[in-house]
Amino acid sequence: MDLSSLKPAKGSVKSRKRIGRGQGSGRGGTSTRGHKGAKSRSGYSRKAGFEGGQMPLSRRLPKYGFNNPNRKEYVAVNLDKIQQLVDNKGVTVIDTAVLAENGLASSSDLIKILGRGELNAKIEITAHKFSATAVKAIEAKGGKINTI
Repeated sequence: MDLSSLKPAKGSVKSRKRIGRGQGSGRGGTSTRGHKGAKSRSGYSRKAGFEGGQMPLSRRLPKYGFNNPNRKEYVAVNLDKIQQLVDNKGVTVIDTAVLAENGLASSSDLIKILGRGELNAKIEITAHKFSATAVKAIEAKGGKINTI
């Protein structure tokens, strides 16, 4: 036996349908596309959302809402998560790099510190925004706040 004698298993390879090759083939004439209409033409592709001439769902439903192009999206980080960082890693200075390192935000995110949870350590935090309750809790423990 050698490579030149290899063949696919019997019945595993079928020949393709040769359409549009004359009436004698049984697939001439309309070439299995039926009679007339857009689907029988070459190059046909239906528009996305086309529903056979019926008004498409996307046009039947009303438009609503507004997308503000100037919206700033902040990633919220609560004091309980910061306290976990302090307990587990022993961090006293927290900035965007430290938060990104520990998976609380990415380095490109805008970060807002929120006041949920308790803070038991004196820390220095650098972020883009702070809530009033967070500022009160951090300063109550003698911590320092830096706004970017």
